[in-house]
Amino acid sequence: MAINWFKYSAPSSFYPLAGKLAKGFAVVSVILLVIGLYMSFFVAPTDYKQGEGYRIMFIHVPAAWMSMFIYVVMAGWAAAGMIWRTRLSSMMASALAPTGAMFTFIALWTGALWGKPMWGAWWVWDARLTSELILLFLYIGFMALESAIDDPRRAARASGLLALVGVVNVPIIYYSVQWWNTLHQGASIKMGEGGMETSMTDIMLWTLLIMTFACWFYTLAVALTRVRSIILERERNTVWVKEMLQEENAHG
Repeated sequence: MAINWFKYSAPSSFYPLAGKLAKGFAVVSVILLVIGLYMSFFVAPTDYKQGEGYRIMFIHVPAAWMSMFIYVVMAGWAAAGMIWRTRLSSMMASALAPTGAMFTFIALWTGALWGKPMWGAWWVWDARLTSELILLFLYIGFMALESAIDDPRRAARASGLLALVGVVNVPIIYYSVQWWNTLHQGASIKMGEGGMETSMTDIMLWTLLIMTFACWFYTLAVALTRVRSIILERERNTVWVKEMLQEENAHG
């Protein structure tokens, strides 16, 4: 029997599904995070060049990856909302923005902690660092613009347009170490003709991937939880929300 996924494009149908999925994703995220942190501090070997300080990579790299990935997904949801005028699309974009900003801040902060002993400075106007900082400003600008406009539809269009314009910054971040002579080291993981190529040991790679998936499932859990709050706020005057709240109060 085929599942009609289109019905979940309506906030009333997506709300209960998001609640169920968020709980499962949260559990998976916690499990992966515990395993990843244990491997980061106690299993992964000491790097022969950077010593113990390299371990911050297991937080920095996943955070940097997620900062770019979330922005692209957020812009995709914003574009879908502008094209098909689906309310849920703009809500998902709104739900993703704070988490994307958080990961961007973590990437910049952990990068500074790593840069001080390696470069001798907390901050340099390196191409990758500067473009990552611009990404943080784009997240903040998206959220600020959306909150500054009272009408949700106008706010979604304005912030969505900003998100789409800002997408151009993502490939700049990714390819900055190749396009310019920067202090930031190149990618440790590359896709070559023979598949994935890496300069790390297998245990380092697996630790990095586990931490990345932990961040990914965390993002899903938090975004789905947040979008439920946004749905209730924007749909508070609809019949289905009033009926649901009445039913919860009756059982509470």
